[in-house]
Amino acid sequence: MDRAKAGTKRHQVVDRNGLPLATILSGANVPDGRKLLATVDAIPVVGRERGQARSRPQKVHADKAYDDEALRRGLRERGIEPRLARRGVESAETLGRFRWVAERTFSWQQGARRLRIRDERRDDIYEAFVKIENALVCWGRINGHFC
Repeated sequence: MDRAKAGTKRHQVVDRNGLPLATILSGANVPDGRKLLATVDAIPVVGRERGQARSRPQKVHADKAYDDEALRRGLRERGIEPRLARRGVESAETLGRFRWVAERTFSWQQGARRLRIRDERRDDIYEAFVKIENALVCWGRINGHFC
């Protein structure tokens, strides 16, 4: 891991269709696992016609970068079943059935030059562009532009 890496990292939770539910920004030198619980906690409450509103997913799939017992425990405390790949145990092929959805969403977002190459000095402006692009991904998915 290169601790001196410059740039911004987007930690993101997407649903099974690739729609972004929550995004948190951090420095590129921050390990992925450190922001997992904060990103899950950032998912907004979704109201339904009947029953209790749902604010968290039932399961979370993540790659080997998130292989940590403290993260598994934190997800279980939130009522979420952790599906985190284990280092040295699970192959990349088995995780790929679920991981490609998140990678596809990142690919859709990379279509926006403002996210691909960060020219903004202020974090709040860059975060606004991330939110706009998330809204455009949702809009495009609903209208069938991203299939």
